[in-house]
Amino acid sequence: MSHWNSYKLQFKQYLQLERSLSKNSIEAYLDDLNKLEQYSQSFLKNKSPLKFELNHLQAFVKWISELNFSATTQARIISGIKTFYKFLLMENELKQSPAELLEAPRTIRKLPVFLTIQEIDKMVSQIDRSSAEGERNITLLETLYSCGLRVSELVNLKISDLHLEEDFIKAPGKGDKERLVPIGKSAKKLIKNYINKVRVHLPIKKEAGDFIFLNRRGGKLSRVMVFYIIKDLADKAGIKKVLSPHTFRHSFATHLVEGGADLRAVQEMLGHESITTTEIYTHLDRQYLRDNILSYHPRNKHK
Repeated sequence: MSHWNSYKLQFKQYLQLERSLSKNSIEAYLDDLNKLEQYSQSFLKNKSPLKFELNHLQAFVKWISELNFSATTQARIISGIKTFYKFLLMENELKQSPAELLEAPRTIRKLPVFLTIQEIDKMVSQIDRSSAEGERNITLLETLYSCGLRVSELVNLKISDLHLEEDFIKAPGKGDKERLVPIGKSAKKLIKNYINKVRVHLPIKKEAGDFIFLNRRGGKLSRVMVFYIIKDLADKAGIKKVLSPHTFRHSFATHLVEGGADLRAVQEMLGHESITTTEIYTHLDRQYLRDNILSYHPRNKHK
């Protein structure tokens, strides 16, 4: 077994047993390490990870940036490499981490696409409410938008998560983090109607018994299906923006910030770990204002 394979195996065991990370997270860390090994094989005569110095790692960072990885991906790879070297320190394989002073590129936050209230209304108006699927689709769209849910939270939403009398739902967030999210009148009314008048007529599969949103066969609705429903409605409404279920979460947050909602409250609603993530919506609000004012001001109109 090569020195790289031996360290990768030990690192994997550490991530599994001591950090209790998910399978996906472990794979991401090992993928970062594979890139470093690939760099070592190609440019450093397969130098052992123990022999790396800061200048080698800086050259590696330059190499991954030239491979056109996004700044966010580069930052994640560097974070993975730093974690690996911290692990080697813990194992007393090294006295000092060469990655300690390694810097990630500045990540430029791209402002997310969001829909105007008029565009959301236009999409909703394309739904044929005379069909069972139409009732389900308008309900899931309104729930996405009213509660700012992630698509995974929407498809995993259960009847037992509803506290409609108190105007709250319990969102099954990232990891095992649940949060209470207020729910508005219109989404509340639609959910009650869908559960009592549509869902009851489906041949509900045993394992999907508590999930709110079901497909026509009575199974749990998939994330991909939600994506297709939204894409189809956007096409029918003639909306050219690149949309995904997440666009409704962005729209929810943007409209709240535009309306003057407290940023901490929006952070709480979205379940963001850090307020920095929520702050993007203040930039979005400013850009929206700037674009609108500039395009409507008579001095800026094209002659």
